[in-house]
Amino acid sequence: MKTFTLKEEYIQLDKLLKSVKLANSGGTAHMLVDDGLVKVNGFVESRRRAKIRVGDSIDVQGSKVIVVADDEVGD
Repeated sequence: MKTFTLKEEYIQLDKLLKSVKLANSGGTAHMLVDDGLVKVNGFVESRRRAKIRVGDSIDVQGSKVIVVADDEVGD
């Protein structure tokens, strides 16, 4: 499991996937979402630019990312 430190109010799902290296390009991120391979908080997410906020969990084919606030980093 990875963590992603969010320094803004939110990050778009496609940008998050690239930031944590679950997708190596925006096109790949879009394909993952379009193919139904991305879950946000346990539900398949179909919006490429869904707003991901602190506390959200993202799962892509068994790789999990938890979004934490800048002051919650402890790992």
